[in-house]
Amino acid sequence: MKIFVRVKPKAKEEKVEKIDDINFKVSVKQVPEKGRANSAVIRALAGYFGISQSSIQIVSGSNSKLKIIEIAK
Repeated sequence: MKIFVRVKPKAKEEKVEKIDDINFKVSVKQVPEKGRANSAVIRALAGYFGISQSSIQIVSGSNSKLKIIEIAK
């Protein structure tokens, strides 16, 4: 399953908001340096979906606020 994620780094709290079936907004506390925000996004999505972090992969947009993420089931 592929989802589209808009990331908000340096947020006050971490949260995942579902916009519709495939679009999500993820707020993370980490800064977008050295992949820290990407790791936080994967952690947040894994917690939201109740799956392991290894089941989530950033397909596109690793250096962008807009990401395409693949979730293996």
